[in-house]
Amino acid sequence: MTIEVLAVDDSRTMRNMIKMALNTDDFDVHTADDGQHGLEVLAGIAPDAIITDINMPRMDGFQFIDAVRDQDKHRATPILVLTTESAPELKMKARDAGATGWIVKPFDPTKLIKALQMVAG
Repeated sequence: MTIEVLAVDDSRTMRNMIKMALNTDDFDVHTADDGQHGLEVLAGIAPDAIITDINMPRMDGFQFIDAVRDQDKHRATPILVLTTESAPELKMKARDAGATGWIVKPFDPTKLIKALQMVAG
């Protein structure tokens, strides 16, 4: 089974790192460069999991999570927050918005794969 993933991050380097980490037959990765673009890409796909950064222009990760959760078809889609932030209050805010998990950058590719397999499997 291929796990379809949407990765939303304003850093091209980070998007490329996520794509490289998930560069196996087990994953099909779509990318977006901020929350607004993420919603546009999301309109055309049905991902098994979403990865999002928090600090992005136009629409940040919290606003993006809220917008995704407002859509019936994505209410249960797992969302992993991948960010440099590690403050407990931000984790709580993300969880309250509907995030499934939190991974701090720089990430371990093996842990990212395991987390995605766990939430989307």
